Amino acid sequence: MPVRIKICGITRPEDGQAAAQLGADAIGLVFYPKSPRHVSLEQARAIVAALPPLVTVVALFVDPEPDEVHRVLAAVPIDVLQFHGEESPDFCRQFQRPYLKAVRVQPGLDLLQYAIAHAGARGLLTDAFVPGVPGGTGATFDWSLLPADLPLPLILSGGLEPDNITAAIRAVRPAAVDTSSGVEASKGIKDAARMAAFIAGVHHASV
Repeated sequence: MPVRIKICGITRPEDGQAAAQLGADAIGLVFYPKSPRHVSLEQARAIVAALPPLVTVVALFVDPEPDEVHRVLAAVPIDVLQFHGEESPDFCRQFQRPYLKAVRVQPGLDLLQYAIAHAGARGLLTDAFVPGVPGGTGATFDWSLLPADLPLPLILSGGLEPDNITAAIRAVRPAAVDTSSGVEASKGIKDAARMAAFIAGVHHASV
């Protein structure tokens, strides 16, 4: 199976279009107000409207109130939810929508038990642990901490960029990869050349 590609933190319609045209399978919209990549409902609708067919739209939240999630789902065509905080399995599945659960990897964390607890998720997204920051830091983590027998599909994130994506895939063998800051010209603004190089690096990993 080819490794699937998600470009997260899209804030402009033209960046979403470019990501899709270059070969991204999914784009991520951040609904976390503290993020520099946060989008309004109006921005999100414009981005989704500009996408070609069959691109998966993922909505990212960090410890939201249920009403926040429902408000987004009512206003924007969302395919998958991504929870990047301390959300419980019960919280994540209450919306009757496919979801991904993010986890910030650090020594001592039992990823097997974490994945078992979130057995209803479509995948486990692994990110770097940076104190006080839920994600989008551009930091990598020790890939050797990832067990080979996770019971959920693994989505590798955390500091992935064109220069390290091929090595990351060959080392970890994830089902999918996710990048945001690694393909940016500035925070929230994607760089088409870096997105193209990143996607080429994903494809090169399977050669």
